[in-house]
Amino acid sequence: MNNVQRALVVCLGFALIATPSLAQTGGQPSAERLEQAKAMRDRAVAYLIGQQDEATGGWSVREGGPNLPAITALVLLGMTADDRIATSNPDAARAMDRAYEYVLSWQQGDGGVYDRILPQYNTALSLAAFKRLGTPEAEDAARRALAFLRTLQYSEDNPNPELQVPRSHPFYGGIGYGGSGRPDNSNMHMFMWALQEAGVPSDDPAVQRALVFLQRTQMDDRVNDMPYAEGSRQGGFIYATSPSGDQLGVGESKAGMIEETLSDGTTASRLRAYGSITYAGFKSYVYADLPRDDVRVTAARKWIGENYTLTENPGIGTDGYYYFILTLSRALDAFGEPSLEITTTDGSTYPTNWADDLIEQLATMQNDDGSFRSVDDRWMEDNPVLITAYSLVALGEVID
Repeated sequence: MNNVQRALVVCLGFALIATPSLAQTGGQPSAERLEQAKAMRDRAVAYLIGQQDEATGGWSVREGGPNLPAITALVLLGMTADDRIATSNPDAARAMDRAYEYVLSWQQGDGGVYDRILPQYNTALSLAAFKRLGTPEAEDAARRALAFLRTLQYSEDNPNPELQVPRSHPFYGGIGYGGSGRPDNSNMHMFMWALQEAGVPSDDPAVQRALVFLQRTQMDDRVNDMPYAEGSRQGGFIYATSPSGDQLGVGESKAGMIEETLSDGTTASRLRAYGSITYAGFKSYVYADLPRDDVRVTAARKWIGENYTLTENPGIGTDGYYYFILTLSRALDAFGEPSLEITTTDGSTYPTNWADDLIEQLATMQNDDGSFRSVDDRWMEDNPVLITAYSLVALGEVID
């Protein structure tokens, strides 16, 4: 398949991905900001092309490994968000050709796409990239990857005894970094992303099980039956239902604790919901096709309006900042309201065009060479390729 054919396949394959009925029109930047975003995207693409490993076609390749094909898949997801990148830029088309081959080369006999570590993360993003390619080879790789991902979800009928739990178990419906480790919402976000790109319907058992885990990480006692959510009405999400297998059902938040006025009017310390994971959970609800007036949706949306900012990851500052930008852009674009209602500390409200806000903020973060400026080293965000890929995907959400 030549580059032009591949670009057409990418375009057609992307168009066939169904949009959940919960979604509406998506981000709609002003004409000025749209042109600015396109220029930023082109600079980011040029930077990433220059960083591609000449020998393998991957990004952030480490001699001796273990390697993370997910980073290359993430770059591909950014580059394939708009088919015009491949059709107008021969260098980008060639880079994508080589990158797809690199990611495909990491598929294991069990269907997973990984190099010894983080099988779920790597496979989920690789599957999403395969679906964008759409060739018979890539479709077969995606099918095998999806089957592998399904084996990693905690459920009552998982054939792996270590992952077989009843619905009452705090791990139920969740998915972790691999093996029998505790599940978390970052892995859940990637899992749901992969299912969506694969065209798995919202009534699929894997999605319905995931909803159980998601509800148990939403800090709102109207939907969360776990003790750590008692009386909470934050509406946002925390990282996990448990810090480990030895501390089941006590919850875990990377944002620590917050003093909260509970639903009965008393005050108590509760796990603090925070930005990146709240947007990840909200996006998962969109994919799961929940009604717009569902309390799970409205509670999360309320938290977003009350904690809206693009200068930090709300609740944890600069930690995971670019991952936060990624989840925010994907969630708000999927939900489909160009104007987001913001609630101030005094209770007043005002609308904002979140797509314009996103573009303006990222413009302050982009370096002259097209990469993006690191603000923290936690969760690998001192890696310029990774954070530029996050930013590229985010820009793709607001560029039609």
